[in-house]
Amino acid sequence: MLQTSIADTPSLGADLRALRKTRSVTLAELAARLGRSVGWLSQVERGLSQPSESDLLEMAEALGVSLSLLKGEAQPPEREAGHIVRRAARRPIGKGIAGLAEDLLSPDLTDDFEMVHSTFAPGAAAPAPITRPTQEVAYMVSGQLDLTIGGREFTVGAGDSFRIRGEAQAWRNPYDQPAVAIWVIAPPVY
Repeated sequence: MLQTSIADTPSLGADLRALRKTRSVTLAELAARLGRSVGWLSQVERGLSQPSESDLLEMAEALGVSLSLLKGEAQPPEREAGHIVRRAARRPIGKGIAGLAEDLLSPDLTDDFEMVHSTFAPGAAAPAPITRPTQEVAYMVSGQLDLTIGGREFTVGAGDSFRIRGEAQAWRNPYDQPAVAIWVIAPPVY
């Protein structure tokens, strides 16, 4: 798989804008966090200016996302851009939780939702419950997962689905097989 340059990531500006808005951060607030001008940040969001690698790292940290989400992986053919995400071109996302691998299935973060592919390794567990201002629905592709949603405990397996509406959530996979889930999350949080 070829690594692309920052300039080859066509949705970078739109993704930055979507992430910033989802987190209720203004252009001025993010620019201040980055030590940059509002004008420069606005140009980046509109695709008129390209941030450096260190700028991208600071943006990722300020928005609480992984650098890989902003960098992109492989440039899709022009006719597929914004529509098709090939398996080899998925962008890894997530917060670096041990035992959890997540990929963005959506072409970018400009929709009202995002689709995520998650693989939970055997023995892995969320370090602590989290609460996000989202609505999430997941479909279990394979394996089993123990969930805590809003203080209630569940075990879900292949073919099951579940919903979380802004409730405290935690997960663990005490089983011998990886668990794989496909999520739809609104609004996008990665």
